[in-house]
Amino acid sequence: MYTQIWSKYLPIIKILLKRSANGNQTLELNRIDFERAGTGRKAGYKFLIEFALGRTLNVLSGIPLAKDLADTMLADAGIKEILLKGHYEVALNTRFQLSIKNVTPAEQIPAE
Repeated sequence: MYTQIWSKYLPIIKILLKRSANGNQTLELNRIDFERAGTGRKAGYKFLIEFALGRTLNVLSGIPLAKDLADTMLADAGIKEILLKGHYEVALNTRFQLSIKNVTPAEQIPAE
């Protein structure tokens, strides 16, 4: 249902995933795109997707908006390659702001 909309945002999401190594990233989405495609909820949508090593960690079956985003991201070879290298949280708040957070633990630098 939302796959076409998420596909439109994929190039930006890919850039923000790369930039998330330096800090949290936020993307303002067009609310109207989602309201037209969905059930017309004006209140907004809210979800959190956790990715680790190229897979989702949480169950998204009850949230079509989140499931479509996760499926769309994992279907993109470039994004999947990025997701394979770490642990990320992708969240949408009710103001249609998508936040991307790299929560990969910092590797311990061996003492010399």
